[in-house]
Formats: sequence, C-alpha cells, structure tokens
Amino acid sequence: MMTRIFTPYLLVAPLMIFIAVFTYIPIVMSLDLSFRQWNFLSPDMPFVGLRNYEQLIASSDFWNSLRVTALFTVLSVPLRLALAVFAASYLVRESAPSRILRGALFLPAVTSTVSIGVVFSWVFSTDYGMVNALLAHVGLAKVQWLQDPHLALWVLIFVNTWKQLGYDVVIYIAGLQAIPQDLYDAASIDGGKRLHVFRRVTFPLVMPTTYFLLVISVIEAFQVFTIVNVMTKGGPAGATDMLVNLLFEIGFVLFDIGRGSALAVLLFVLLVFLAFLKSRIIGRKVHYEA
Repeated sequence: MMTRIFTPYLLVAPLMIFIAVFTYIPIVMSLDLSFRQWNFLSPDMPFVGLRNYEQLIASSDFWNSLRVTALFTVLSVPLRLALAVFAASYLVRESAPSRILRGALFLPAVTSTVSIGVVFSWVFSTDYGMVNALLAHVGLAKVQWLQDPHLALWVLIFVNTWKQLGYDVVIYIAGLQAIPQDLYDAASIDGGKRLHVFRRVTFPLVMPTTYFLLVISVIEAFQVFTIVNVMTKGGPAGATDMLVNLLFEIGFVLFDIGRGSALAVLLFVLLVFLAFLKSRIIGRKVHYEA
C-alpha cells in the first residue's frame, strides 16, 4: 500500500529536483542578491536594502529600456498574431502545398537565433547588405538600417516576427482544426460571406488560441535579448536597448550583480502583473466550448 502511495512521487522527484535547482532556487537567490552589493569577485556581499532598486528607478537608462521594450511589444505582438491567423486560415487546408509552406514557415522557429542575427546583420548592412544592393539596383540611395535610431527597432521587429511567425501559425492551425465543420456548413447555408464567417465563427472560437499566443508573445517580447545583442547591442543611441539587454550590461559587463538582480526581479514582477491584467481584461472574453 505504501509503495503505491509513494511511487508517483518518486517518479516525478527527479524532474521536481531539476526544476527546483534551475528555476526556484535561482529566483530566490536573485531576490536575495537584489538587496545586496556584489561584483562576482568579492567574497563580501553587504546588505544595502532598497538601494539597488532606488538607483534603477532613478536611472534614465532603465526608463529608456522600459520604453523601448514596451514599444517593441506593442508593435510586434499584434503584427505577429495578425499575420499568423491570416496565414493559418489559408494553410489549414490539407494539401501538399500547405504542408510544404507550414514546414517552410516553421523552420526559422527552430533555427539558432544567433545564426539568424548574424545573417540579418549582413542582409541589412549599410555597405554590403542585400537590401541596400537591391535599392542600389533600382537607383535608390543606401539606407543605414541598423545605424538609424528610427529604423533599427523596426528591423528588429521584422526579424523577430520572421523567426516567431511559424510557431504562431502552427498553434493557430491546431486551433482552427478544432472548430467543428458543422458550424461552417451552417454559415454557408445561411449565405454567410467569407469575411463575415471569419468574424462571427472563426475568430470567436479561436480566441483561446489567441489568448494563449498573446500571453506567450508578450513574455517573449519582454525577454528579447539574442537578436538585440547580435545585431545592434542596444544601439544606436539606446534606440534598441531592451530590458534584458540592459540587465546583461549591468550584471555581466559592469559586474553589478545587485542592480542586475534588482532589474530581473522588477522584470519578473512586471510580467506577472501583465499576465494578471490580461487574464482580467481578455480572459473573460475567452470561451472554450464551440
């Protein structure tokens, strides 16, 4: 009897230990370090209270990174979801071309982000990039895509959307395939046009998928780092300096672990707050039954 009771716990124990060691313990340690001053090298970690948080809030770099990250999120997430639902509505059909296009769209999602960043750094290079070569071919002047503060963020939005779109499309296709065909047949009998059917049938029933992707996409947008670090390193003039990139600079360039941990805690609290806000505003409009 005792064996039957404890066997399930023994089976999940390795996974729970792994999660605790690599997730929960680091969270607690980050919270503790956010109240201390440490530089990786010194054995002393004096307690400084809320000083790290006060320095962050008083820093113009923090507010600039928060503004850039919020702008990146507001611009990229709706674009990703709109393109994904549009593409999925066409690729949901079972045909050879649809399956090929699904694979082609999903391929960037499983490609190394560093590799993508290096390739697009070359594509948008001012002097020898493919985009400027095409512009020169039609008689247009070169554009400083990654050096212009007004354009660099848009380039990152394009690259991030290109990479993540395939994942969103696949999830949307799964949601669309779960909608009963009877509803479309009834709408067709009633003479519903394609746009009307999408607005009245498809979109409401795919709201659970949209809500899931919205939560995931916002979290991913607030944690964007690799593309930024590879392509712009937060420049030019802080125009693409996201929160995680600032965290990296504070913690692993300046070796100010206390302030870096404080920024990580603030980012965690912000994401939890946004998730709660989305659940209160949008979660009520989500229906899980057809």
